[in-house]
Amino acid sequence: MSAVVTVSPDRAALVAETADRLSGLLVELIAEQGHATVALTGGSVGIELLAALVGREIDWQHVHVTWSDERYVPADSPDRNALQARDALLDRVPIPAANVHELPADDGTPLEEAAAAGTALLRGLGTIDLTLLGMGPDAHIASLFPGLPGVHEAGVAVIAVTDSPKPPPARLSFTVGAINASDRVWLVVAGADKADAVALVRGGAAAELAPAGTARGTRETLMLLDAEAAALLEESGR
Repeated sequence: MSAVVTVSPDRAALVAETADRLSGLLVELIAEQGHATVALTGGSVGIELLAALVGREIDWQHVHVTWSDERYVPADSPDRNALQARDALLDRVPIPAANVHELPADDGTPLEEAAAAGTALLRGLGTIDLTLLGMGPDAHIASLFPGLPGVHEAGVAVIAVTDSPKPPPARLSFTVGAINASDRVWLVVAGADKADAVALVRGGAAAELAPAGTARGTRETLMLLDAEAAALLEESGR
């Protein structure tokens, strides 16, 4: 399913508009099926988006969350996406602890074993209603980086990443298959430093060059941009 592109005038508007869209989706899903399951993302825009959900009329008792990737560091490390999400949102809303499904933290378990545990966790959650993704200036998503073999990993849902070009090097990440098994995939991207990557993705670059171009939801795929990130897109090419 081809991504639908929307452009907000600036970063603040992107965060506010995406928060409106997300809170509306959660309310709709809970009304229709009794629950909603979302894979969160890290990064500055992702965390700003979570903070913007505080105070919204969402029945958090019926929301489940996990993460599309995680840094393999101790549970109390400030590098953990989960810890940042707790500070921004999860510790500020009445979501049950049992509804927060963190990918494993580094407790001495070998990374490959942690990835297998992450795969089991994800499969136990069933269908993900929405996977949120950021995108790096190199067009990476989750911890799937250009030129690394993880973008082609098949047969599992969560992989071990040992050589991330961004620190820390050890990470856990959804595979492309896990991302694309989600009903909806939203890429939320802001900043002039992402404009080249956005253009690369929209131009149909190969997965090895632009992993973000592989992301597809089974029901919906959105690329939510601010004007700076969309600066290199021509109107006809959006």
